[in-house]
Parts: sequence; C-alpha cells; structure tokens
Amino acid sequence: MPATHEFTTLTYAVRDRKAYLTLNRPERLNAINEVMPAEIRDAVQRANEDDQVRVIVVQGAGRAFCSGYDLKQFAEEDAENRWNQGPLWDPIKDFQGMKANTDNFFSLWRSLKPTLCKVHGHAIAGGSDIALSCDLLVMATDARIGYPPARVWGCPTTAMWVYRLGAQLAKRMLLTGDTIDGTTAAEYGLALEAVPPERLDEAVEALADRMAGVPINQLVMQKLMINQAYDNMGLAGTQTLATLFDGITRHSPEGRWFRDFAERDGFHAAVAYRDSGLPIPDGGGPPPG
Repeated sequence: MPATHEFTTLTYAVRDRKAYLTLNRPERLNAINEVMPAEIRDAVQRANEDDQVRVIVVQGAGRAFCSGYDLKQFAEEDAENRWNQGPLWDPIKDFQGMKANTDNFFSLWRSLKPTLCKVHGHAIAGGSDIALSCDLLVMATDARIGYPPARVWGCPTTAMWVYRLGAQLAKRMLLTGDTIDGTTAAEYGLALEAVPPERLDEAVEALADRMAGVPINQLVMQKLMINQAYDNMGLAGTQTLATLFDGITRHSPEGRWFRDFAERDGFHAAVAYRDSGLPIPDGGGPPPG
C-alpha cells in the first residue's frame, strides 16, 4: 500500500503484515505540531482495523525520530496563548489540550496490535513521550533520548519514565533532564536493544517479522494481559497528575522566567541555558545576561 495523502505530518504504508507509521516533518526534525497527535491516533486506528496488519512500526523521516513539541514559535511569541494563557491561567483548558495529546500518543500503547519504535537521531521531550508510548523500543547506539524540559517548562504527560525504569532511574532522568544514548538506554532497560546505526533497520525488521508471524488473536491477548498490570498499578491516575503538572510548569514563576528568556533571546538560547546545568532560579527573576 503506498503512503496515503490524507495525512500531513506522517506517512502510512503496509508491507508484509506490518504497518509503517513514519513521522514526516523532517525539516523540523519531526517536531510535534497541532496536527500530529491526532494523526498518530488515526494511523493507529487504521492499522488496527486492517486484518492484513499484525505489527505497527513507528519511525521518523530524516535525521531524527522526533525533536519534541515544535515550541519555538510558542515560547517566543505564542500570540494565541496556546501554551501560555497570560496572567489568568485556566488549568482545565490547559489540561484538556494536553490530555488530548497524551491520549493520542497513548493510542500506540492502547493499540490492540503491538507497536515497535525505531529511534535514530533524537527522541527528545514530547518525542520521548511518543517513543515510550510504544510497546518496544530499538535504538541506534548513537541516538539520544530524554526529557530536558524536566529542568524547567515541562513534565512528561505520559508518565512512562517511571513505568519503564522504576523509581530510582526515573528520578535520575527527570531530576536532571539529561539525555542518554541508545547504549545506555538499553543498559537501563528503557530500550529493548541498541544497535549500530547501520544495523538499525535490519534489527527492527527482524523483530517485527518475528512478531508478525504470530496470530493476531495471540498478539492481542498477550499485550492486553501485560498492559492490564500497568493499569492496576495506577497508570491512568499518574498520567492525570503528570498532565496537570505539565501545565503548572509552564505557568509557574520559573516557567514564566523561561518564557521571558525565550522572548528576549530566542528559544534556542533559552534551551541552551536550560540544558547547560547552570542554576535555574527559584521563583523566576530576570533572564540571565
């Protein structure tokens, strides 16, 4: 099946019992815009309704899997107050928008058919939310994954770091905002496997083909059984809290400090300071410099 034309942020194709969902904004390193989350959900639904599909492979076009939300314009300008509502913040409006995105990403986890994520380049911030919503990750050894906005202006709404890593390693990642390479991600158990970049396609195809030989009924029952254990651990409640916290981080004094920094010096300069390890002031204050 050729790539379809109804999608604007991704392509969808089916070959050999596998559906390929490819994030397709390479000029922006597949950054998440307003349209992408719902298109991911629609593509997952399409694959689940197709009796020819047994496995969904999620990947990114170009140099990266996904660089996160396309926040440059929102942090620097945000004339419509999509991410910052001004002095009067409506937390429920914020929650509704971010929860919708989280649910759209999590269609990959809720998909009856298994989802396999192929990570090259970067899976950063919201990009890591998409990757960690998949059942399995295979990463290039030199790929990077992490949630730098944990330092300021973000909280991972899917909450999958703790469910993937346990408390200690999740705290190691989210209390620093560090990124790690594919080799380290595999050592932590975040990725199933890390392989040299030139072997990434081969490794993903081999695993996808192995699963695609299993009857759909068997795949669905095994996945539902495993997912139910996470639901019993309180996954839905954790995501609700994380999504509320994400909105708070963007409207806290420190969050407003970050936005002021971005408006004055540009989003990239603000991100570079955030990720540098230099202290971020409690309670905000004027941007450095």
